[in-house]
Amino acid sequence: MGGLSGKVMGAALTYRFPLFWLMAFKAKIITICTILNMVAKGVVFIVALAVSVTGFVHPGLLHTSRDLERAKNHVLKGDEPWMTDWQLLLNNSRASPTYEPNPQPTIYRGSDGTHAENYPRLYNDAHAAYQLAIRWHIQGDDQYADAAVAILNAWSSTMVAIGGSSDRFLAAGIYGYQLANAAELMRSYSGWSASEQDQMKTFLQDVFFSESYRFLTTHNGQDEYHYYANWDFCNIANIMAIGVFTDNETMYEYGKNYFLNGDGRGAINNFIYKNYTESGSGKILSQGQEAGRDQGHATLDISLLGVIMQQGYNQGDDLFATLGDAGLHASEYVSKYNVGYDVPYTLYESYEGNQTVISADSRYTHRPGFELVYAHYNDIKHANASWTKLYRDQTNGNSTAGVEGGGGNYGPNSGGFDVLGYGTLLYRLSA
Repeated sequence: MGGLSGKVMGAALTYRFPLFWLMAFKAKIITICTILNMVAKGVVFIVALAVSVTGFVHPGLLHTSRDLERAKNHVLKGDEPWMTDWQLLLNNSRASPTYEPNPQPTIYRGSDGTHAENYPRLYNDAHAAYQLAIRWHIQGDDQYADAAVAILNAWSSTMVAIGGSSDRFLAAGIYGYQLANAAELMRSYSGWSASEQDQMKTFLQDVFFSESYRFLTTHNGQDEYHYYANWDFCNIANIMAIGVFTDNETMYEYGKNYFLNGDGRGAINNFIYKNYTESGSGKILSQGQEAGRDQGHATLDISLLGVIMQQGYNQGDDLFATLGDAGLHASEYVSKYNVGYDVPYTLYESYEGNQTVISADSRYTHRPGFELVYAHYNDIKHANASWTKLYRDQTNGNSTAGVEGGGGNYGPNSGGFDVLGYGTLLYRLSA
């Protein structure tokens, strides 16, 4: 990769700065650039901290103002099933204005042989910030905004690193995009000062973006086939989310373009392994890269795809339409199998060995996130998403009384916190 050489703080070592970080800003004004302290992490790049960008919609990650107003109107009118999902959120202890954050200087996910894992503290707090932000937008009571901001400020003033095994890259991607979404929802709150927001931006860039960028560019020293798609997906989602919140168009474009044309399994053309035509309906069913691994990860792929596609769509990039609605075709394949029907399968050669049959491990798992996917393809694109609907309804009916829950409604383990949830309230477009 081309770049600019330069010395940092008078150091004897010379580092190369990726040239693309100096290019493609569609900003009218760049008032200051700073070199983030990534040298120790092996990642050095230039990013504009104070830029005037004309192209971003705010809020514009998982939710726009229009989305939030729609949810608010359903609650005000007592419409079902939105009202049931709203009540589910209200009953979550994380959505309480008395919630107390538990920030840590370093978050550990995976064993490094020395430190105990403590990452549940982060995912509980990230979901709390998000749930409180949703309450503020719908109820308009500043006590929820103050509580959400207190969580974000606590972490941005305390946490400096992510440690552990290679699983730290999962923590960076998943909890990074979630924190950025919570922050994006709070950016308009007058009680969150400009200096506090700048602190949050620096925190997300230094701690979370740096790890996600490092992962997508190096894959932890492995080739691009080694890591499964969900590793790429969460880090793509994170980079896009932080790019939007920090008004860094180059960062956002990097994440988007990796999804479209990257080398890893999270690039959409690499994730889609085999297409089949369903007898009778004629619809395309697409075997994803993790179908032969287990259904917990196969369904996670769809949920994370939804995050990536929604974040792009709300910025005017219709990633749902990529490769002729590839997200729908992958969702239909996974959903059909997980509601009890057979699907075709082609052998996949993974780094762990040949996966000769589709995996029944964790079949019928309950995974939130399919409300988003179904709402877009069925209600906006008017496409045939019948299997996705069946899986959505199966998950909702078996876990949260007919609606989609969020963090805390699917048990205490990390899998129940991989997506922010409450999709019945926030994405459902038709009863």
